[in-house]
Amino acid sequence: MTILIVDDSRIMRNIIKNTLTGHARYANCQYLEAPDGREAQRLIQSQAIDLLLLDWNMPMLNGLELVKRLRADAVQAKLPIIMITSESAKYSVIEAVKAGVNDYLIKPVSEKLLMEKLERLGL
Repeated sequence: MTILIVDDSRIMRNIIKNTLTGHARYANCQYLEAPDGREAQRLIQSQAIDLLLLDWNMPMLNGLELVKRLRADAVQAKLPIIMITSESAKYSVIEAVKAGVNDYLIKPVSEKLLMEKLERLGL
């Protein structure tokens, strides 16, 4: 499985990656990282991605806009996406779900909740 972690914070990308690699199920996955939506979109177009873990607030192209672009693309429309963000307002969650995220996590990332959401997606 190839997992793309997109966040403008290198520390946050490392936290998420370390959380996942600590579980046997995800220890041997291939991990790709991007600091913004533009780089993420480039990686998605050039490689097969099985899961996208995506921040909302980033430079160049924010996470919500990337979700909208991916959902409008027939090839990427079914890519599992979990938004991991500090945007905690109810309207933000609703907006992300309407845009097409499969699930939503609020930072700081809870290992237990991340694992539950991945299991719910069948990953």
